[in-house]
Amino acid sequence: MLQAALFDMDGVIVDNRDAHLRAFAKFAERHGIPDLDPGTLLPWFGSTNAVIMSHLFGRDDIPADEVERLSREKEEIYREIYDPVMKPATGLVPLLEALKAGGVKIAVGSSAPRVNVDFVLDRCRIAQYFDAAASGSEIAHSKPDPEVYLLAAKKLGVPPENCVVFEDAFVGMEAARKAGAKVVAIASTFPRAVIEQKGDYDLLIDSFNDLTIDRLQKLWE
Repeated sequence: MLQAALFDMDGVIVDNRDAHLRAFAKFAERHGIPDLDPGTLLPWFGSTNAVIMSHLFGRDDIPADEVERLSREKEEIYREIYDPVMKPATGLVPLLEALKAGGVKIAVGSSAPRVNVDFVLDRCRIAQYFDAAASGSEIAHSKPDPEVYLLAAKKLGVPPENCVVFEDAFVGMEAARKAGAKVVAIASTFPRAVIEQKGDYDLLIDSFNDLTIDRLQKLWE
């Protein structure tokens, strides 16, 4: 039964794919990475910055403190780009209100650093809807490992099998499935046809306008 809703952030709570792509392009230019097509990083969207940086620089031996410094730099660029245009995803706020009214607990489960999670929830004025947040700052294993969703469920005090996860990224869908949750995929970062071909989900939507509490409850039938 539906007891909790766990939301990935990037590409789910906010439709910010293009802001991240622009940020990675500017970051790469600063660091002398020539002719980067930031779209080549899309398969790793949903992973932690440590994973993405290893692909960006073509090495997996970057020291942890250097990853942290590089990640802070990139995320500062992202926040500068995205802040002026940020808004919640279409239909998100009415869904959050319906979940709250229905007694469903709500959490963020994101690979993004906690500073980005707070930035988005505060600037979108939706922090009051969330009972907990699990971020990339708190986990040892990136999606597709289920750690971040297991942590979010634990913070809510809800068994993972009674949670629904909203995801846009393939590694996130895999993480949610491994956690034992129901999975709702949203066609934001990737086209619907691509998700239909590659995604592992229980329900695929184009926006949160497509959802009702009853429709979510039926995922357990």
